[in-house]
Amino acid sequence: MSDQSMKKQLAELQDWQLVAFSAALSERMFPNFALFSRLVEFGNAQQLRQILNGVWDKLGNTGAKMNFEVQLDKVEANIPDLEEFTMYGALPANDAVVALFSTLNIILAADPEEAANVALLSRECVASFIEISEADDQLSDEEVVRLINTHEMMEQEEAFQEEVLERVTASKKPNKDLIAALRELAHNEGFSNIGITDSE
Repeated sequence: MSDQSMKKQLAELQDWQLVAFSAALSERMFPNFALFSRLVEFGNAQQLRQILNGVWDKLGNTGAKMNFEVQLDKVEANIPDLEEFTMYGALPANDAVVALFSTLNIILAADPEEAANVALLSRECVASFIEISEADDQLSDEEVVRLINTHEMMEQEEAFQEEVLERVTASKKPNKDLIAALRELAHNEGFSNIGITDSE
């Protein structure tokens, strides 16, 4: 799906649908931060996990209350500084926290543009992983782009985003079953959008 058609579809969504879309992408990226956090002893993955759980609780209307404005500062404090952490793992970890930060912003003020940024962030996270792990210096720029666009991991990412969009668009209002199924889909058996898991 092109960026333009994604933006067009997101622009037609209700506020809760934008939150659900972004939450699903954040959920799928979360192991990228959890693993990084554990390996370099940075940040508080458990705290972020609770905040993301709070987003799902709000969507599922469980009655649990969370002040998302207050949580913004906590999320921001977990964004790794890419100048301080120069290893590759800091990049997808950074993307995961930025995605959650954007999701909280969408709860506070629904903005299709912000949701489109989360979608782009997740795709770019996959693209850079493919480029770093599989591209070599011999490839031309065009060949690198082709490698990324036709890679199984990118195809899975595209399919996942489309599936999430379809599911949230199909429902006029959130219900517990839809949200639970969406969360399960995004959890992806504990594997992230780049195949990382933090199950020790």
